[in-house]
Amino acid sequence: AMATAGPRSFSAAEVRARCAQGACLVSCHRRLYDLSGFVRLHPGGEQLLRRRAGTDVSAALDGPPHRHSENARRWLEQYYVGEIEPGDEQVPPWGRTGTGGARAVGEPGGIYRLCGVPQVPRYNHCLLPQDLVDWQKPLLWQVGYLGEKYDEWVHQPVDRPIRLFHSDFLEFLSKTAWYVVFMVWTPVVLYLSWVSYTSLAQGNTRLFSSFTTEYSIPVHKYYFPFIFLLGMILWSLLEYLIHRFVFHMKPPASNYYLITLHFLLHGQHHKSPFDSSRLVFPPVPASLVIGFFYGVLRLLLPEVLGLSVFVGGLCGYVIYDMMHYYLHYGSPKKGTYLYGLKAYHVKHHFEHQKSGSFGISTRFWDYPFQTLIPEETFKKED
Repeated sequence: AMATAGPRSFSAAEVRARCAQGACLVSCHRRLYDLSGFVRLHPGGEQLLRRRAGTDVSAALDGPPHRHSENARRWLEQYYVGEIEPGDEQVPPWGRTGTGGARAVGEPGGIYRLCGVPQVPRYNHCLLPQDLVDWQKPLLWQVGYLGEKYDEWVHQPVDRPIRLFHSDFLEFLSKTAWYVVFMVWTPVVLYLSWVSYTSLAQGNTRLFSSFTTEYSIPVHKYYFPFIFLLGMILWSLLEYLIHRFVFHMKPPASNYYLITLHFLLHGQHHKSPFDSSRLVFPPVPASLVIGFFYGVLRLLLPEVLGLSVFVGGLCGYVIYDMMHYYLHYGSPKKGTYLYGLKAYHVKHHFEHQKSGSFGISTRFWDYPFQTLIPEETFKKED
């Protein structure tokens, strides 16, 4: 049998040179990781990781300002590239000890740790566990067999693309670039907004007219912006409810079909949260769901009024899908609303998958439903 090759060793000088060329290499007690492909996705922002390049981040993983979850530490292992040469204590010009919890690569760090557990610095001491599925085959028809292991498995995210179907055509329909949603639905929103406004302008729309003509309320064209806004607000509530109670249902371990359905609807997104082709809703299945909600509004409200609410909700959906993509792939400026929302949403993926942060485009509904993720606190050490 062939001997397993050991990890590659890197000198501090080599790490320093590669970082100077634009790579983002960090270490955790001599284990070296290449985060170059992850910097733009980091919830703390690209610049934060760039400042850590060439340093030991073991202290920073425990915070403050943020204590990284077990899933985040497991995620880090995917970028492992080798070991820092022992005894190499050269300090690069950036990231000296004492700057935000980072220690220069090669600087003595005492005992080796991973996920907070002391470790002996040997090869493969904390590799990711062997997966329960065959990633070379479509996953959709495999996950149902995981049974009671499915819930834990699906909430341990990985950085790799997912194939769902054997059929290339079905696989194509299940993937969508972010701009397709904007291109398909924005013209629909604009057209239906014009239809709604011009129809209201005719003055024939009255509320409660199906019950009484004497006390029915006329709906003027000037009400359209407020009805449109009502539709957007209703969408934000619907977004929360679907995400919490449909996407985050826990399928029975014994039900192959419900597990498969859960993975198709949302589980695959939690397993691979940075698969860029699966961050927005494909237009074909989306049109079926959108058509259903339009039919419900037509039954509950006068035709033009229902259409006005619907188009506001459709606009809310487009904003939600665009924002969801940005929260995964954007790099908002620190201190902005979107920066906080991105950090909040990523916590949902890595630490609070089943207990909170079900609002995506807004945290508003997490307050009354008491699913807001609490702020982290750190006790001062003596």
